[in-house]
Order: sequence, then C-alpha cells, then structure tokens
Amino acid sequence: MNKTRKHTHPKAMSDSSFDKPRDIWNVFKIISEIVEGYESLSHVKPAVSIFGSAKIPKGSDFFNLTEEIAYKLSIEGYNIITGGGPGTMEAANIGASKGPSLSIGLNIDLPHEQTENGHQDIMLRYRYFFTRKVMFIKHSMAYVAMPGGFGTLDELFDIATLIQTQKKRPLPIILVGTEFWSGLIDWIKDTLIKNKTINLGDPSLLSLVDTADEVVKIINCHNDEQCRHKFDKGGPNFEF
Repeated sequence: MNKTRKHTHPKAMSDSSFDKPRDIWNVFKIISEIVEGYESLSHVKPAVSIFGSAKIPKGSDFFNLTEEIAYKLSIEGYNIITGGGPGTMEAANIGASKGPSLSIGLNIDLPHEQTENGHQDIMLRYRYFFTRKVMFIKHSMAYVAMPGGFGTLDELFDIATLIQTQKKRPLPIILVGTEFWSGLIDWIKDTLIKNKTINLGDPSLLSLVDTADEVVKIINCHNDEQCRHKFDKGGPNFEF
C-alpha cells in the first residue's frame, strides 16, 4: 500500500511482457547452481574465503603473502575458498594445496580476466554472481581480503552488511595490507561515522593486519569457543 498515492499506479500490475518460458528456465538455472553448491560443499568445514585482485602478478609481495596465509591456514585445518581465477585467487589456491586442507574454487563465467587456475581440489562454475556469493557466505567462517578492486570491495561490504543487519552470524573480516586499506578505513571513520550513515561500532567489524600470523591468530581465536565472544555477541536466528 502506497500511502502517498491516492490510487493504484497503472503500471503496478505485471503485463504480458513477462516471458514466462524463458524466465522460468532462468529460475531453474539459478536453483541448479545453488543446489550444486550446497551438495558439493556440504562437507567443507571449517573454511576461510580469501579475496583479492585477479591482476596481482606472480612473484609479487602480495602474491607471496597470500600464498603464505593460505598455506598456514591449511596447516591449521582450514579449507580455503577462492574465486578460482588468477592473481590473488591462484596464490591462495596454491597455498592451500601445499597444505593438507582442501583448495576450492568458485569460478565465474566472465568475458575477460577470469581463467580458472589449476590448483583446485573442488572446482565449481557459476553463471551468476549472486548464486556464487551465497556459497561464499554460507560456507565461510572467516573472510580475508587482500588488496583488490571493485569485486573485492563488493564481497567485503556484502559480508559486512549481512553481519551488521544480523543476517549472518558475526565472523572475522580481515583486511591484509595496512598501507593499501588504511585510506578506506579512514574514510569509513571520517565520512560515514561523521555523517551518521553507520553506527559507531560498525568499523570494528573489520580487522586490519599485515602478516600471515596475525590472520591465523584472529581466525583461531574466532574458532575457539572461549575467545569467540569477541565476534559473536548473540542475536536472532541467523540465516547463514
């Protein structure tokens, strides 16, 4: 009910432009991607998602650091989930594969950039970003964001929003690279907080670190019941 309008808008009701067969087929494709992800990853626990730019070159400092983080997490028993592509994603899959835990790639069909790397024990392919996101959100108990672009920022703020709105149980969101991320953190504090578009405590959802050992320490803390209260302060029945 629109309280501003006195009458129903003439275009508020659907018309014959709805392409029922095609749209129903698209719905089935969406359902099939979600079902496949649920079935393929149901045993993958615990898991950490690592995000970052596909453009990070092999042998660079951030590539090597990502590989180290994934390796140390794998040694600790955490399966590693990435987007399955080159750059940061490949580094994380390599690091995971050098350890004992699973290396998982959630690949996406793109006209450029995305070519699957060859270091995945489980490789799933997606047409839609939003179905792929569901798999990251459902199966991850921590997010690690390496330096990246719009895609990394998208994943970062998506999970932060879900936690902020209590749709997802609190989990560590770790930004690696103080020099790279500090400008964003400053903007969140100086602009968003100043304009009261987020709550005073919301920046605490994000942790800023520089080393693999710091990442492992934060995630191990979250995985420890006595330490988890720092992240999980209770709440409703979370959807994820």
